[in-house]
Amino acid sequence: MEADGVDVLMLSVGSDLPYFCGYEAMPLERITMLVVPRDGDATLVLPGLEAARVTERPELFSVKGWGETEDPIAIIADLAGPAREVAIGDHMWAGFLVDLTKQMPNSSFRRASTITSPIRQVKDGEEVERLRAAAAAVDRIAERLQSGAIALVGQTEAQVSAELGRQIVEEGHDRVNFAIVASGPNAASPHHHAGDRVIQSGENVLCDFGGTMIGDDGVGYCSDLTRNVWTDGRPDRDYLEAYAVLHEAQAAAVRAATVGTPAQDVDRAARQRIVDAGYGSYFIHRTGHGIGVEAHEDPYIVEGNATPLAAGNAFSIEPGIYIPGKWGMRLEDIVVAADDGPDPLNTVDHHLAVLG
Repeated sequence: MEADGVDVLMLSVGSDLPYFCGYEAMPLERITMLVVPRDGDATLVLPGLEAARVTERPELFSVKGWGETEDPIAIIADLAGPAREVAIGDHMWAGFLVDLTKQMPNSSFRRASTITSPIRQVKDGEEVERLRAAAAAVDRIAERLQSGAIALVGQTEAQVSAELGRQIVEEGHDRVNFAIVASGPNAASPHHHAGDRVIQSGENVLCDFGGTMIGDDGVGYCSDLTRNVWTDGRPDRDYLEAYAVLHEAQAAAVRAATVGTPAQDVDRAARQRIVDAGYGSYFIHRTGHGIGVEAHEDPYIVEGNATPLAAGNAFSIEPGIYIPGKWGMRLEDIVVAADDGPDPLNTVDHHLAVLG
């Protein structure tokens, strides 16, 4: 805050709040705000009826509950004082910001992520181990998927998605963040919503799933994994050829994810192999995204991000190839940039699983 000239940091709903104080605010019409003056003490302002949910940390922040007839915006503005530069949580409701600008007409507002993201995106050893535990949990589910222990043929995509979600919780996650199940031509849509299509014999199924494991400190860390299976018989030749390209592209990007390498160069390592094989126009998204207390956060592994990877950065490596009307495929691991080289947290088999 000192370096960036920020007088006060304000964090409301979103992942910054639990990361810094261990309390996750409910997304209510009643405002919650952690007010952190650069030269003062932090105060968590929240509805009085929510105060019982807070684990108090008096060495870090005080708690100020507001009553139903009080004006919480005025309370927050008073705590901020004559702040000229205010960093506001990126996910705070716009309505609250509008109200704050009226109470603080002499303040200039900017995104809090300029302050919080550089801190959050460098994981310490404990954070890496929490990410590793979440990754191991979804690896175990993927192993069952690849072995045929999770029924596919004859099930709808929605049924398989529900089963993946059930197992995510059973494996120790507190929340299911997503469970994409895309079969046959539906897999050509990277974020396909699992529906009532019945999975057939002799086709591809893409499964991308993950959740959040919340620790005793109230902070959750995420998992995210994608694997592909062929339901029965010998896969189509064009699918096998594309999968071989995808497999090598993903491995090349993992190898490139070393400390000091610009994030965009990791994207290029995967993309160039896919382009050289003639599938460039079918790789329609970035190679990866950061992961931690959010499923998607900095650093983003994408062309244009020239920021060098730092030790402790955690991110996905997930190139894909999507042929409209035919099939799609994506292969994803979570990787940590470490001083001794890339550290893949997901280790479940990367080869195409052929069932039956």
